[in-house]
Amino acid sequence: MAFSVAASTFRSPILKNYIILIPFVLFLFFWISTFIGTPDINNWILENTLTFLFLGVLIFTFKKYQFSDLSYLLIVVYLALHVYGAKYTYAENPFGYWLKDQFQWQRNHYDRIVHFSFGFLLAYPMRELFLNKFKFPTWVGWILPIEITLSFSGFYELIEWAIADIFFKAQGDAYLGTQGDIWDAQKDIFMATLGAIIATTIVTLVKKFILKQKLL
Repeated sequence: MAFSVAASTFRSPILKNYIILIPFVLFLFFWISTFIGTPDINNWILENTLTFLFLGVLIFTFKKYQFSDLSYLLIVVYLALHVYGAKYTYAENPFGYWLKDQFQWQRNHYDRIVHFSFGFLLAYPMRELFLNKFKFPTWVGWILPIEITLSFSGFYELIEWAIADIFFKAQGDAYLGTQGDIWDAQKDIFMATLGAIIATTIVTLVKKFILKQKLL
């Protein structure tokens, strides 16, 4: 079965595309397992609200635009990282603690990993949407994912503040996961934006110097 990227002229029927179907099914089982195993159900619900909304948008708009296999795989990887963090809260994530012990870090940096992944893994699907669906110029497909990542990251920090300080104060500390860092919000925004810059730069360099043709 052929594997599609943004520039591919074909899209395989989703129910026959095992390259995408299997990862999505595995993700759904993994997502359910995080719900079953979470020590804090209220935080799990808060953390996964945007996950439900994101998947809902993908399903609702599927008939209008089907992403490439590569974009769907990147989306699945990002969602898996996010829901794994939501299971324990980002600040208490076991993998983050393992990394902390291995590299002698001062805090659990799993939140930084996921924020970076937001930009790094989702910039390509955004780029594909702008170029293929909206027919924007190529330079817009490079810069707009970075701008949207920066904007959405800032907006997400406002959502976190509202949830922590206004609506659900009992869940505030767990949801924010600042771990005593007064610049946590700014660093999260920076990591997401950096991820988007790196991702779009990689795609540009690969297209220009390696493939030298429109394959991504």
